[in-house]
Amino acid sequence: MPMLLIKGAYAIVGTSPDGDTVHFRADTPAEWDFVCGPHRVKRNSEGRAKLRLEGIDTLETHFTSHGPEVSQPPPIPAQARKALLDWVGFTDVQWGADGTVASTVPASVPGFVLTRGADPDNRCIAFAGLGTHPAASGTHVNVDAALLRTTLNYQQISSGLAYPMYYQTLFHDLRDELTAAVQQAKAAPAKGVWAVDQTLTGASVTGMSSITDTGPTAGGAVIYPKLFRRLVEYLNLGDANVAGFPAFLDQKADKFMVLSTGQFTTGLDAVVEVSGTTVKMTRPPEDLVFQEA
Repeated sequence: MPMLLIKGAYAIVGTSPDGDTVHFRADTPAEWDFVCGPHRVKRNSEGRAKLRLEGIDTLETHFTSHGPEVSQPPPIPAQARKALLDWVGFTDVQWGADGTVASTVPASVPGFVLTRGADPDNRCIAFAGLGTHPAASGTHVNVDAALLRTTLNYQQISSGLAYPMYYQTLFHDLRDELTAAVQQAKAAPAKGVWAVDQTLTGASVTGMSSITDTGPTAGGAVIYPKLFRRLVEYLNLGDANVAGFPAFLDQKADKFMVLSTGQFTTGLDAVVEVSGTTVKMTRPPEDLVFQEA
């Protein structure tokens, strides 16, 4: 899969990284303009942009949608963030009272990104690399399974700290490699999220606190972050009764394909069941390939 390589450094002071997003400063800021697709990469005057790690989705450490900021139940969200920071090479990260990074040791870490585009929020969708870069910055390199396995993305998913999150722009050979890592992480003894995940078995959703880290039932259900975000949006409408959740999902009209059937569909209600207070998905995350909004 050909991808644009951009050389630079990870630099996170003043930002709020989590397990699947981190900031990266390009050595040559103009190379962000080489990223293809309908969306431009947003960056500051120093060439620092936000990366959304390709192919993965970690539990939310801070999510806001028409309501208070919420997080998914501990401790895995924080573990995924720490794993990202450790992998990059930050040995000391100090956090400010506002939840952003106040200082790091070292101040930045050299690396490179591999990308084919940006998302609607103008974040660069990328595989994150360290060490010797396999091609000149600003040129394209073929990303195969061997190179994929050296990336932060693969590290997060193989350690069980991330769910798969596939979009149509990801070639099937890399997707298959990530799915193989998912299956290994799920195998007994299951790692990370897979030891506690309730996405397919069903989560009892009786209000916001049943799926977040706050409230009387804090530490509740761990579920696929995409499903979590949609539930938060629904619950912020003011009704804790999830009977209306399928209709809400139909209105949100997420477009995706179910790999096992080859079926293209619109609306997560096609793969979500609600029975009483129990919400579950009928297909695993690695069986879904989404169309970017």
